[in-house]
Amino acid sequence: MKNAIISGSVIGVLTALWLFLINWLGYNTSTDHLAPMAYASFIIPLAGIYIGVWRYKIIEEKNEISFFEAFFQSLKILLAGGLVAGFLAIVYISFVSKQINLLYLSGRLFGALLVGILICFGVSLTLMNRSRKLQ
Repeated sequence: MKNAIISGSVIGVLTALWLFLINWLGYNTSTDHLAPMAYASFIIPLAGIYIGVWRYKIIEEKNEISFFEAFFQSLKILLAGGLVAGFLAIVYISFVSKQINLLYLSGRLFGALLVGILICFGVSLTLMNRSRKLQ
C-alpha cells in the first residue's frame, strides 16, 4: 500500500502542478483552446502508474505478477492520485481560477477517471507475466 500512496501522491501533485502551469502560461481552462495541452497531461498518470506498478512488481513481488495483482495495484495508485489531484483541483478553482464551477470540474474528473481505468488496464496487460491460467 505504501508504494501506491507514494506513486499516487506524485501523480496527483504533478497533475496539479500541470494545472497551475497551464494557468501561468495564460491558457483558460474553460475553453477548447486548451485541448492539445489537456491531451498531453495524460502522460503524467500513464508514466506514474506504469512506474508504480513496475516498482511493485520488482520490489514486492520478486518480478512475478499476475494481471489481477497488477490491475489492483494500478487502481490503488489511481485512487491515491485522484484524491490528491481532486483536492488540489478544488483548491485551484477556489483560489486561482474562480470562473470554473464545480460541475465543470467534476465532468473533467470523471473523464479522467475513465481514461485512468483504461490506463490501468493497459499497464496491467503490459507488466503481467505470461501464464497459462488466470490467477
